[in-house]
This record gives sequence, C-alpha cells and structure tokens, in this order.
Amino acid sequence: MKKSKITIGIIIFFIVVAAVIGGRTGMQIYFKKKFGGKQKPPGILVVSVSKKNFSQEINSFCTSLPTQTKSFKITKSELLEPINSGLKVKKGDVIAKLASKNIVAPFSGKIGTRGISSTTLGINSTILTLDQIDRVLCDLQIPEVYAGVLKKGLKVSAKFSAYKDKEYFGVVQSVTSRIESSVRAILIRTIIKNENGEILPGSLLEVTVNYNADESLSIPDTSIMLEGNKAYVYKVSADNIANKTEISIGLRSKGNLQVLDGLEEGDIIVAEGLKKVRPRGKIKPINR
Repeated sequence: MKKSKITIGIIIFFIVVAAVIGGRTGMQIYFKKKFGGKQKPPGILVVSVSKKNFSQEINSFCTSLPTQTKSFKITKSELLEPINSGLKVKKGDVIAKLASKNIVAPFSGKIGTRGISSTTLGINSTILTLDQIDRVLCDLQIPEVYAGVLKKGLKVSAKFSAYKDKEYFGVVQSVTSRIESSVRAILIRTIIKNENGEILPGSLLEVTVNYNADESLSIPDTSIMLEGNKAYVYKVSADNIANKTEISIGLRSKGNLQVLDGLEEGDIIVAEGLKKVRPRGKIKPINR
C-alpha cells in the first residue's frame, strides 16, 4: 500500500515538473516570436536627389496698378443704359451707350465707375473707368544694398491676401538709375500676370524678387539631420542599407534645401521618418 502511494507521488511529481518545464518553454517560444525574432525592416519614404532652381530673395510690399487705364466723364442724363460695372470687355466693345454717341473700349479690360457730386463739377456726373488688369504693375522700393544685383528681367512672385493659396508670377520691368536719398532705396517696377483678373488695382501685394538663380542638387528639408554645425542625411545603398552621410547645404526654398557637397544626382536618401532609421540599418524603401 505504501509502495503504491510512493509510486503515485513520484508520478505526480514528474507530471508537475514536466508541466512547469513545458510552460516555461512555451512562454520562451512566445516571447521570442513576439520580441526576439527577426523583425521586418521598417517601411521608409525615400526620394531621389535631383536638380532644382535656387535663388536668393528680396521681399517687399507694393500696391498694384493697372497696366493701362482710361477715364470717361459722363453726364448721367445722357446714359441710355446702366453701366455694367465690373464687366470684362474686349477692345472695340461698346462700354457705354449715350444719347449722342457710344463709348468704345480702346483696349481690353474691366469696367468701373466713380460717382462725382454736383459740388465737384456743377452737375450730376459719373466717371466711367476702364482698367487693363490681365497684367498688373507693382512698384517696389528696394534697399540700396541690393543695387548691384537688380536688373531688368529678374523673376518675381507675388501673394495677394484675398487668394492666400495662390501665387502670381512676373518679371522686373525696369530699374531706376538713381538711389532715392530720402529712403536709401532704389525703385523698381515689376509686371505680374493676372489672367483671371483676381488682383484689383489698389491691392496690397507681397512680392519676392529672385536673383542669383542657379540650378543645384535639391533634397527635401524633412530629410536632414542637424548636429551642431554639421548636416547629415541617410543615404540608401543598393541593398537598402541606410548610411549616415555628412553633406554641405546652401539655400532653402519652398520645402527644399540646396546641396553643395556630399551627394550626387540620382542618389537615394531617406525623405521622412528619420526616427525610425538606425545607422547601417536595413530599411524597406517606399518611393515618395
């Protein structure tokens, strides 16, 4: 009887030991799969180094002007039909029908009116205006320090607060030959495309004049790592290894950085997600 109890006890003991060992082994396998197994390389956005135009910039503000304007004084009693203020017309279109004659547009533009009181002209009259605004003029005062780089033909861009997400483009039309001593500035005139007529005469524009334009290697500004006074990117090898590479950078323009040294055109670099990358680590490239 005692022997049977001893045998049963030994069997139970070995069963418990086997269960413990099996449980530990199972847990080890589980954690190894979950945390210690071979992980897949992270998917990382990459981009090819390419060339873009970079230039230095001068920023200023101006009030827009029509490229041409014409005014007609009209006695209200002569008008046969109301004037369509705000209407776009072409050269040769009738812009006002009067009892004695018709007024014809001498150029394409937009019609406007300005009322005049009887105390001004002695009679109730109106001024009919025609403004050519498919392009607008913008005069800028530029600090004299830039006199050596300003010239006719430089590219400009403009922003108008009424259309915040839109950019308008043009060129420097003329540069004056002298410095305005009272403000220590040189006056330039720019002409800016306005095909849809969105920029109205009198609009305040924020204008950027570009100079010293140059085509250079370009990378996204999200791809750079700054450490002290040094700049780095992750350059991706043919076998998808991310190598930390020191580069020299220049100008910044619209989310891009000019590369002066350290990369070549066609090199593949990490564009975003730098925190997911480790030096000499393997990645899964995803084209941007």
